[in-house]
Amino acid sequence: MANYPQLDDTVGVWKLKDVNDAVMGGYWRLADPRGGRAITQGGGSPNATASMDFVNIASAGDAAVFGDLSAANSSSTSFSSFTRGVFNGGANPGNSDKQEYLTIATLGNAADFGNLTDAVNLPSGCSNETRGLVAGGRDPGMSNIMSYNTIASTGNAIDFGDLTQSRAMFAGLASTTRGIFAGGFTPSEVNTIDFVEIATTGNAVDFGDCVATQYNQGGACSSTRGVTMGAYNGGQTGVVDFLTMASQGNMINYGDLSVTRIGTGGTSNSIRAILTGGQDGSGNATNVIDFGIITTGGTFTDFGDCTRVVGSKHATLSNGHGGLSDGYNGTRFLNVVAGAGRGLFAGAFAPADIGSIEFVQISTLGNGNDFGDLSVARGRGGVTTSSIRSHLAGGTAPDSNGSNNIDYTTLTSTGNYADFGNLTTSHLQCTALNNSTRGVRAGGYNGNPGSFTNVMDYWTLATAGNAADFGDLSSTKGSTSSGASTTRGIVAGGRAPGGKNEIDYITIASTGNATDFGNLSVARSGLAGGSSSTRTVQGGGINDDDSANVNTIDYITTASTGDASDFGDLTQARNVMGGGASNNSRLIFAGGQTPTKVNTLDYVTIASTGNAADFGDLSVIKAGVGNGACGDSHGGLQG
Repeated sequence: MANYPQLDDTVGVWKLKDVNDAVMGGYWRLADPRGGRAITQGGGSPNATASMDFVNIASAGDAAVFGDLSAANSSSTSFSSFTRGVFNGGANPGNSDKQEYLTIATLGNAADFGNLTDAVNLPSGCSNETRGLVAGGRDPGMSNIMSYNTIASTGNAIDFGDLTQSRAMFAGLASTTRGIFAGGFTPSEVNTIDFVEIATTGNAVDFGDCVATQYNQGGACSSTRGVTMGAYNGGQTGVVDFLTMASQGNMINYGDLSVTRIGTGGTSNSIRAILTGGQDGSGNATNVIDFGIITTGGTFTDFGDCTRVVGSKHATLSNGHGGLSDGYNGTRFLNVVAGAGRGLFAGAFAPADIGSIEFVQISTLGNGNDFGDLSVARGRGGVTTSSIRSHLAGGTAPDSNGSNNIDYTTLTSTGNYADFGNLTTSHLQCTALNNSTRGVRAGGYNGNPGSFTNVMDYWTLATAGNAADFGDLSSTKGSTSSGASTTRGIVAGGRAPGGKNEIDYITIASTGNATDFGNLSVARSGLAGGSSSTRTVQGGGINDDDSANVNTIDYITTASTGDASDFGDLTQARNVMGGGASNNSRLIFAGGQTPTKVNTLDYVTIASTGNAADFGDLSVIKAGVGNGACGDSHGGLQG
């Protein structure tokens, strides 16, 4: 029998059954389909160089030549998105404010990007998918300056704020939301850890302490864990430490490098940390590349060699960017090669029950396109979407009591929905939410006066069959909205019979009753919502006495209970929209009534508060579009 590799941290040939099970289960974890490359540049060996090397993170082996910088450089730093890498600052011989960029998937030389706010060497860098930060360094004294760039657009850096302490030679780490800077030299070594929220300019805040005072270490991260590798604390060390990105606190020991050294370049995909070059315990430059599995700890293992000895003053980046939580797990992979980041709007109840389904590409403004049809025309059902399947549960048909149908479709191609199974009860005006494996229908109305329900059902996304009882909402209600992270589902607002301001939450993996989360800013029903990996956003609706539609958009931080905060306004006040078409950055609201029916598509950028903007139009005027988390690049599922 063939010895097939594991599906988690390697590449190779697998059994088709294992691949199918992983895809259908939503846990396919392959290297980034765009390459998963780590690129290292510059460095003193002992002289500065313009050379750039690369490796494919998922496959151990020696590095190959990528291209050249415009000039020899050392003592720089880097940041990157999924597609572009930027090298910043450095020295050769004087301090530099130069920024150069490359397209990670394409071999070649770097090109001019812009200039930093300060000429600096030995700074630190980190980034999320859209914004890169450069912090500290020597200019020639120690600097506390932080600046930022929008990675997709060339141009000069802009002031971000200040570190808590002026310093150089420290590690930079980042998740989708948070940048972290650990250790450094002031000119004595320190154990300081600072953090910032990347989307919001301002000064850094204390995070905790390193295990020991240290500087000149490499950094890497997954979406949840940051690691620092090697350091100088009176001598070279091979120590690897880690922290949890989302919570403040001190670092904890992780394991050791294969070779004791300092001045390494660190980067990662979502699984592996890669460490390049550095100086060994005798002060000699090395070409060694190590790797470790971020989630497990332990001793690092030999990966291969750089094309040259790199020394201690170089920078490394990757498009396998493990700190970006919508990175290279199954969801991202399938969005790239299959579903392509679609948002689906399924059915409607007005002007009549509609069975048509439309889709948009969430990242590209434009009008709705035909996808297919539901098995039964209906509206006001609850929609879930994993990386590969969409489900519509309940709705207005086949009679006044609503539907118990669950339909589904595969997102890899357009086509009609098919029968999946049945809910435990027939309801309309329900909402739905999901993580990567389980869908949940919440609340609803059975058509009889005052007959709202608190029932929640669940089903396994990958396996057709009937729903089972999940538990109860905090109160009976329908016309709610929802959002979800990988672990938590949110149900907000609703009607019973007036508008409610309640926000409930559940842990999706564990059946049980909902728990109070907080309150919306305005009590309302008929609202729509969606989520990123960290934030749930709810928009529109009608107030508690049905006298007026509202344009209010609220948001909450999904992981922490509390009342909603103001986000901005829709382009027009309306209710019974379709909602929740989202990737990890953008949320789309569809249709609704003002009180007249409209075909409007609005969108917001989830991480940045502000008013909604026009996205395009649905193909026809409609209200009561299926409500729930309905983007195949469902931002709440990332990470």
